[in-house]
Amino acid sequence: MTYANPDALVSTEWLAEHMNAPDVRVVDGTSFLPTVDRNSKAEYRECHIPGAVFFDIDDIADEKAELPHTVPSAEKFSSRVRKLGLGDGNRIVVYDANGGGQAACRVWWMFRLFGHEDVAVLNGGLPKWLAEGRETDDLPPVPRERHFTARTNNLLLRTADQLIENVDTGKELVVDARGAGRFAGTDDEPRAGLRKGHIPDSVNLPFVDLMDKDNNFVMRSADEIKKIFADAGVDFSKPVVASCGSGVTAGVIAFAGYLIGKTDIAVYDGSWSEWGRRHDTPITTD
Repeated sequence: MTYANPDALVSTEWLAEHMNAPDVRVVDGTSFLPTVDRNSKAEYRECHIPGAVFFDIDDIADEKAELPHTVPSAEKFSSRVRKLGLGDGNRIVVYDANGGGQAACRVWWMFRLFGHEDVAVLNGGLPKWLAEGRETDDLPPVPRERHFTARTNNLLLRTADQLIENVDTGKELVVDARGAGRFAGTDDEPRAGLRKGHIPDSVNLPFVDLMDKDNNFVMRSADEIKKIFADAGVDFSKPVVASCGSGVTAGVIAFAGYLIGKTDIAVYDGSWSEWGRRHDTPITTD
């Protein structure tokens, strides 16, 4: 089985050949958990793929929200990405330094949320690029503003209230991308003050399972992805919603599904950062 949507994933070879094409724009979407002692902005300034602009998910966000990197309004998204030189007619390629696309997939999903479909993830990300000895830069580009037409696709976004209702109706299947220990409530959450466990009737599919950890976290083959979803109990005949810790690695679930043809996986933006802190949200460890 080949990928149903292969254009969503580009190789390092492809990017090296096309990075200077007039319609290609490269984006560094690196973001680290608060428990990781790394600074994504500083690392970008020290080393990035030539021509790449930095997409800060904590800046391109709703500044009034209490939760981390909450999706912004369409107007703010358009304004921010326009200043990065990202807009209509661009082929946008997103990578990260995390490994594979665990943060890049969030940026990929955000562009699709706001109506830009010509966006791809760099397979293996910066780790693979560096392992192959490819060119890097320590000077940020000076982007030329480009118009971005935002058309919000709310079918790709879910709220806590929608998922509270779904606990009763069971119309949608929630797939939790966190590790098994956090899903079971046996491991601590990286953010303080959160209850432990998972959304009732959700299934666990740790996002790292969808990547080849021994090969720079490249995405697994279409057949492997299909089997991993099936083994986790994911039924694609139902609408699927991806959740995680704060709405970032849920993007990996949405992206992997997209690769094999499930193009409508939504993301619960607040994820466990919201569900685990509220007191009106049901939680189970079963």
